[in-house]
Amino acid sequence: MLQVVNLRKSYGNRLLFKDVTFSLDAGEHMGLVGRNGSGKTTLFRLIMGEETPDEGTITTPRDYRIGAVSQKLVFTAPTAMKEASKCVSGPEHEWYARKVLYGLGFTEEDVQKHPQELSGGFQVRLNLSKVLISQPDLLLLDEPTNYLDIVSLRWLERFLIKWRGEFILITHDRSFMNRVTNTTMGIHRLSTRKVRGSTEKLYNQLAEEEEVYEKTRLNEEKKRRDVEVFISRFRAKARLANLVQSRIKMLEKQEQKEKLSKIKTLDFSFNEAPIAGDLLMQVKNLKFSYPESQPLIEDLSINVNTRDRIGIIGKNGKGKTTLLKLLSGELEPLSGRIKTHPECRQGVFVQTNRARFNDMNTVEEEILSVHPEHDRQHSRNICGAMLFEGDEALKKINVLSGGEKSRVLLGKVLVEPANLLILDEPTNHFDMETNDALLQALDNFEGAVLLVTHNEMFLHALANRLIVFQDDGVSVFEGTYQQFLEKKGWEEEAEEKTNSNSGSLNKKDLRRIRSEIISRKSSKLRPLEKKMAELETSIANLETEEQEQQQELVHASEKGEGQKISYHAQRVHEIKEKLEKLYHELGHMMEEAEKIEHAFAQELEPYTE
Repeated sequence: MLQVVNLRKSYGNRLLFKDVTFSLDAGEHMGLVGRNGSGKTTLFRLIMGEETPDEGTITTPRDYRIGAVSQKLVFTAPTAMKEASKCVSGPEHEWYARKVLYGLGFTEEDVQKHPQELSGGFQVRLNLSKVLISQPDLLLLDEPTNYLDIVSLRWLERFLIKWRGEFILITHDRSFMNRVTNTTMGIHRLSTRKVRGSTEKLYNQLAEEEEVYEKTRLNEEKKRRDVEVFISRFRAKARLANLVQSRIKMLEKQEQKEKLSKIKTLDFSFNEAPIAGDLLMQVKNLKFSYPESQPLIEDLSINVNTRDRIGIIGKNGKGKTTLLKLLSGELEPLSGRIKTHPECRQGVFVQTNRARFNDMNTVEEEILSVHPEHDRQHSRNICGAMLFEGDEALKKINVLSGGEKSRVLLGKVLVEPANLLILDEPTNHFDMETNDALLQALDNFEGAVLLVTHNEMFLHALANRLIVFQDDGVSVFEGTYQQFLEKKGWEEEAEEKTNSNSGSLNKKDLRRIRSEIISRKSSKLRPLEKKMAELETSIANLETEEQEQQQELVHASEKGEGQKISYHAQRVHEIKEKLEKLYHELGHMMEEAEKIEHAFAQELEPYTE
């Protein structure tokens, strides 16, 4: 459905990628991975036609619609509901729009608000909902998880698994990508590599290929050195002149494999502060609310011990970040108490802490200022881990973007001695490789970790206890995230299971929806069925001609007519080659038709009476 051939793109002297060739088949769900700055978002812009490649072509079928989340927050409708429904009509579509909005975390009150009254995060969600509701043939998703809470993220996961068309997904959340995609493509060493399967399969395959390449290169280098020794030793021997010349020519023709440049792998750790004792923090009957609002936190009690890994989870706006501010001393509780061990040293990564920078410092100076005993090289290593390599580490804080300042803040947390880490969504600004390194560093940390995250891989891998914001309150769950899902789970998902998709629709609306789905299925299948019929006719004609040519070949052989034997044998060979191509094309189309049938059967299932 999408064909990319020999794509090349550079900015000035910086080459992003070259010789990029891949295709996207019907119903394919592809994950796109690569380090920050490798060109993933640029590839999206090229596919959308927002930028032009230096070389190569991108082709799609006629009337093939591509949808992506707009970065521009421009709204013209009076309510979020009307804004989301602009591109659809009819009761079934309005119901579908409402379903998507609710799935992405909007309440009934939210959908009636003017879009400009929504927070920045919910305005981005509104743009995401618009592109999902419009149901394009190809969906391009660039980090859609960044503005979603864990409940909305789990809903989006279920939605994408059932997506009937194609999509390409960029995300730093490895587990999310692996669950919703069936192929993975990586931008690696200025080109692309694609596999059917997960991110692990791609990275393992790349590692194996590079190991084979390096062994082959070393082996060829050794052989080359042996040949060079032979040439040097026997160049003056007249009787061996021919042998020497043949080896010189062989070396000239032989292409030398270049040594692969070393790709930096991140390996950082938190600076641990020693502490005598196990109890780091004691929280008792904590209560907090902002002026003239309902309590966000009420009657929360928990003891935080060394080596605790406490995940703080819940929908956005429920009080997760507020709790971190209370625990770190940035806010004062209305009542209750927070008692910390005298030797407790906190490393705090909360978004509002970005205000504590010296704007005239460089990135390097800001990180050094936290712990001056660390040398400049260590500071530079931390800068590199936070993606400020080389001269990037000399940028002033006052010219950095919000995301860049978040990375500097995490770098400061890495350097500062601590035995209690308080982290608010630390994964949002890093690529997959950096997050893998962060997960390893947190696992190795000897102190305690309090972590707000919607990344379920981190929760499954780290959390042994949970603070859960749900049911209009907050509670402590003593167990892992998997145990929470099995024993308690998210209330929105329970409601979704209880209420079937068709529960709020009458029989007339159900018939309309079924009719609309069947109509769309027919419009998708009709061109395919026409092409398959044409192929079947071509195949039947060629098979008839093959039989005729075979008979002519037999007659010519019986008569010993060499010229006719040659002609008919060649013709039979040509027909067989054509038939093989047509059979392959027909098989591919039949598979595509089966995928479309299956996708629409799934879409119809909720509306069967």
